[in-house]
Amino acid sequence: MSAILVKHTLDGRAVEVMEGWVCLAGLKEADTLVPVTEHPNRQAILAAVPGATHMAGRLPLTHEEAAIAQGAMAASQRSVDTRPAAIAQRLRRTMWAKAVAEGVE
Repeated sequence: MSAILVKHTLDGRAVEVMEGWVCLAGLKEADTLVPVTEHPNRQAILAAVPGATHMAGRLPLTHEEAAIAQGAMAASQRSVDTRPAAIAQRLRRTMWAKAVAEGVE
């Protein structure tokens, strides 16, 4: 799967979605997007980047950029990797997400 360009940073680095990850200059940054309204540092984020609606790791995204990233991440999840290691990794992520949702940190 090829990289989907989301935006370029002010210093010219590409923010792309590759294999379900939001990447900055080719390095994995985040596998989920967090709405700014749910982020613990929302006041600082909105002061620094008033148009931000989501965060991908340390990358602020506007509504349009978040939609591109979310769409590309969802598309990569639809293609299922059937290798045993990939299946085990998906199970680990699912179990961890369930534990976090139930209050385990």
